[in-house]
Amino acid sequence: MNNNALVSGAGLGFRREMESELDLLTTEYVDFLEVAPENWMRLGGKYQHLFEQVSDKHNMVTHGLSLSLGSPDPLDINFVKEVGQFLRKYKIKHYTEHLSYCSADGHMYDLMPIPFTTEAVHYVADRIKQVQDILEQKIAIENVSSYLSQSSELSELEFTNAVLEESDCLLLLDVNNVYVNSINHKYDSKTFIQGLPSERILYGHIAGHYDEADDLKVDTHGSDVIDSVWSLLEFAYQKHGVYPTLLERDFNIPAMDELFNEVNTIKKIQAKYQKEAVNE
Repeated sequence: MNNNALVSGAGLGFRREMESELDLLTTEYVDFLEVAPENWMRLGGKYQHLFEQVSDKHNMVTHGLSLSLGSPDPLDINFVKEVGQFLRKYKIKHYTEHLSYCSADGHMYDLMPIPFTTEAVHYVADRIKQVQDILEQKIAIENVSSYLSQSSELSELEFTNAVLEESDCLLLLDVNNVYVNSINHKYDSKTFIQGLPSERILYGHIAGHYDEADDLKVDTHGSDVIDSVWSLLEFAYQKHGVYPTLLERDFNIPAMDELFNEVNTIKKIQAKYQKEAVNE
C-alpha cells in the first residue's frame, strides 16, 4: 500500500445538494471529503462561501472531470495551472483524475475509454508527467468503467499498470468500476484487483451502479452499494492493505444519515482488516 496518502479512513463525495444538511456533516462521521475542482474553483458568492465553510472543517481531496488525459487535443495547460492554484488556496491534499478522455475537438460530457495500446500508454503517461510537473506533485488516476468491448493490444490491467509505471503516478482504485467492467467485459474482478501494484494505491472509491441487464452494468453513482461490491472492497483490503476509501453518490442523493450508514460500513470493513493485519 502507498504510504503517501495525506488522508485516512472513510470519506464522502461532497455535492451542493448536501448544503441543507451541512450541520450534520462533521468529522465524527466522515474523515475526508472529495469534490470535482471544476464545480467549485470558478465560483464566487454563495457557493464560494459554502466551499470555504466546508474546506475549513474537513480534509479535502479533488477528483477531476475534464483533464481528458487520453484526448487528441492539446493538454489544457492553463486549466492545470488553475487547478494548482485551487489546491494551494484551500490546502487540498490530493488531485486525482480519470484514466479516460472527454474531449476531441470539443467537449463530449462523458468519460470515454482510452484504447489499450502501447502507443496510448506512452501518450497518456507523457501527459500525466506534464500535469505532475506543473502541479509539482504526483496525481492519481482512476480506473474507469466502460461499456463497449474493443479490440486491444493490451488487457485493461496491463494498460493500467503500464501507465502507472511509465508516468510514475498513483492509483485511485474504484472497486465498483472493476465490478462493472468485470461483468461488461467478462473478466475476473479479483484477478484484476490482485494484479494492481499495492504501493501505488493512494485511496479508493466505492459506489452504486445500475443494472441495465444481467451482462450490462452502468456506473451511475445513483444507488446503494451492493453486497458484491462490498465484498470486492474487502478483497482489495486483503490483498493491498487498508487504504482510505470514499463513497461516491451523484444522483438520487438520500438523506445524510443514509449516506453515513454506508460510510460507516467502509469504516467497519477497514477496522476488521486493520485488526487482522495487527494480529498477523
